[in-house]
Amino acid sequence: MLKDIETKFGVKIKYSDPQVKDKWVNYADWRFRTDVDQTLDNVLKPLDMKVNKEKDKVYKLKEYEYNRWDVKDGWAYLDTLATKYNDVASWEKRKALIKPQLYEALLLSPLPAKPNSKPIITPKRVFDGYTVENIAIEIMPGLFINGSLYKPLNYKGKIPVVLSPDGHWEKQRFRADCQTRCAMIAKMGAMAFSYDLFAWGESMLQFKYEDHRKALAQTVQTLGGIRILDYFTSLKETDTARIGISGGSGAGSHSILMTAMDTRIKLSAPVVAMSSYFYGGCPCESGMPIHFCAGGTDNVELAAMAAPRPQLIVSDGGDWTAETPQHDFPYLQKMYGYYGVSNKVENVHLPIEKHDFGINKRIALYDFLIKNFKLNAVAVKDKTGKYDESKVTIEPETALYVFGDKGQNLPKNAIIGFENLKKLFPNFKD
Repeated sequence: MLKDIETKFGVKIKYSDPQVKDKWVNYADWRFRTDVDQTLDNVLKPLDMKVNKEKDKVYKLKEYEYNRWDVKDGWAYLDTLATKYNDVASWEKRKALIKPQLYEALLLSPLPAKPNSKPIITPKRVFDGYTVENIAIEIMPGLFINGSLYKPLNYKGKIPVVLSPDGHWEKQRFRADCQTRCAMIAKMGAMAFSYDLFAWGESMLQFKYEDHRKALAQTVQTLGGIRILDYFTSLKETDTARIGISGGSGAGSHSILMTAMDTRIKLSAPVVAMSSYFYGGCPCESGMPIHFCAGGTDNVELAAMAAPRPQLIVSDGGDWTAETPQHDFPYLQKMYGYYGVSNKVENVHLPIEKHDFGINKRIALYDFLIKNFKLNAVAVKDKTGKYDESKVTIEPETALYVFGDKGQNLPKNAIIGFENLKKLFPNFKD
């Protein structure tokens, strides 16, 4: 049938033999239309397949992506959502519907009992203007979330916290750019807590990498974020009026969700993440039915739940945030405008950049934190006024482990394997 389509419409469809082996479509001839795109849609949809148009008359066969919509479809759906409210009162009513259903969708209503154990904290390392110590928090019996806390070397009184979850990039939170970002935040005068996604980084002592691609990952990551907030709000040095969150990619989706669900977060900065036509390419972002809450929602509406708290949206031209300035950001400005603070949501768009947390994206975050959390810019800039990241020490990966360089310090009660994790969530269905 694909060859027939190529012949009839004069196009090229790229595919591999395994993609089409033993695949059949009933009444395929009757699915043809005069338009090649409609024909492809009709023929491939019964197989949960699709094509991406690479250029004129060239298509590539792919599995159906539930998480990726056409741009126009995403925009149209966001416009439909926006008809449900037109002022603060109607929007607050909408939020009151969405929020509790998010907890229910994630199997976190009610929240699981909090373990009585104390965090596991490694010895502190001292660097130029900041310190680092690794922390593991038990979020359910035998289930740990791991991270590294970057803290100002010298501080007085209460200081802000910036939760810094890591995204789906190689080397996880051990990457140089991740260490640099968190160290710079600490040098400015705030605590930055860099933590692993589920079955990612040091969490792989308990679970396999493929477990990250399961829907329950989203629940565990959200509960981890809540428990991290519990911990930092209990510290005497934390300024609870200045708690922020900023992650990139999948951790950007996590940042949006956490901010929608927990008002203890006072500032958010999702990086290369928010889109009305992309719901997250990993089950840890969209595996649980959060986007079906309150009759249906999307990541831009969830981002709007941050209002009127300050929010920075960083986007670029090389991924699903490429169209952010055209439609999604104006929607957020309108939502913030309901509160009379449309200036509290900002968009830094980098049209020639790609999907990463590179220097210009970090600068956007630094500027936003300095502005809204009143941090010390002088401590991280050179004499010309440019940010100077050169004094950050990049530690070897093993230095950032909580449980030892070979996992030898993993607590004896730690659960191992996804089947044991599921026992903690009896209502979860694969």
